[in-house]
Order: sequence, then structure tokens, then C-alpha cells
Amino acid sequence: MTRILFICHGNICRSTMAQFVFEDLARRAGREDEFVVDSAATSREEIGNPPHHGTVNKLREVGVPVGRHRARQITRGEYGEWDHIVYMDEENSWGLERILHGDPDGKVSRLLDWTDSPHDVADPWYTGDFDATYKDVLAGCEALLSKL
Repeated sequence: MTRILFICHGNICRSTMAQFVFEDLARRAGREDEFVVDSAATSREEIGNPPHHGTVNKLREVGVPVGRHRARQITRGEYGEWDHIVYMDEENSWGLERILHGDPDGKVSRLLDWTDSPHDVADPWYTGDFDATYKDVLAGCEALLSKL
């Protein structure tokens, strides 16, 4: 069983999108029993909030099931619980460093570093462009699934 935790700033847009997209891809590939997937934030700003309506709308538009989720913050103590901790942008990397105090086992990676086009996933909280975010998240999740 491979355990994957997706990370973004608030855990209401990108990381929840990645969680549900990855789960859907694994299910469609008949590999859902191989993974435990969750998502979390580096900040405390949105703790307890559901996924952003833009994320929910985009996922429904493309037929990806949206599960029950409430935003939460990753803790230092859960580092050992995950095989992969996958973040969305450089700001998340700094937040993870602050919380985890390092990555001794090499578990932390940026989502689009799994693709042939490594770059940050833009935050739709600021851009308002959930289509672009979905495109990047899908590419990253497809690459991650194929390499695991």
C-alpha cells in the first residue's frame, strides 16, 4: 500500500483536487487498492472548511467524484505515515520545511516534477483559473500514478 499526501497552502483548492483526481485515476486503472490518499495544508487559514466551490465545480464538470473533506494542516508527527508528500508550489515547499524540519527520507516532491514539464501548479485562489489548475493537476497525477 502506497500512502500519498497532497499538500497546498489552504487544503481547499489544489491539494483536494489532486487527492480526488488521483483517487479517480487509480480507480479507473483498477489500482485503487494500492493507495491511501489524503491532502493537507501548510497553513491554518482554512482548517475545517470544505473544498472550494471552484474545485468542486471543475471536478464535477469532468466527472471526478468529490468526496467528503475538511481542510487540515499537516503535522510534523505524521511525516512517518506517508510514502510521498506531494506539494504544489515553492511556497508550499517552504511551509513543509517549516513544519517538518527536513525530509530525511526523500519523501517530499513537487507534483509537476513527476512530469516532463516541471513547474508550480498555480493557485486558483489567486488566479481564478480552475481549468488551468485542473490541467496541471491531471498531468501531475497521471505521471505520479504511472511511475508508482
